[in-house]
Amino acid sequence: VQLQASGGGLVQAGGSLRLSCAASGRTSSRYDLGWFRQAPGKDREFVAAIRWSGGTYYADSVKGRFAISRDNAKNTVYLRMNSLKPEDTAIYYCAADSSLIPSSIRLSEQYSYWGQGTLVTVSS
Repeated sequence: VQLQASGGGLVQAGGSLRLSCAASGRTSSRYDLGWFRQAPGKDREFVAAIRWSGGTYYADSVKGRFAISRDNAKNTVYLRMNSLKPEDTAIYYCAADSSLIPSSIRLSEQYSYWGQGTLVTVSS
């Protein structure tokens, strides 16, 4: 599976962005999809995930501001980000795996496939 993330950019605090991640290759399997981010000098952290069945998970830091969704017909996952803050500045990565258990969905090391990342910069 190949993942291609897009939609990052520069936005002012309080603004919105929508990230997209298109999957290609062996997309017939039921993949769980996640978004992670890595800020300069920090470890990669979980942002949000959506199971093939539609269940969603969010980091506490983005709950109520971000929304993850997927379009299985287009093999695409989206991350709608509202009320952006400077601390949301990071490279955002999408990831996929077909064999996650619920307790693993927030763990980056459990995902087998990764996109190249897209930079989100939020100015104050």
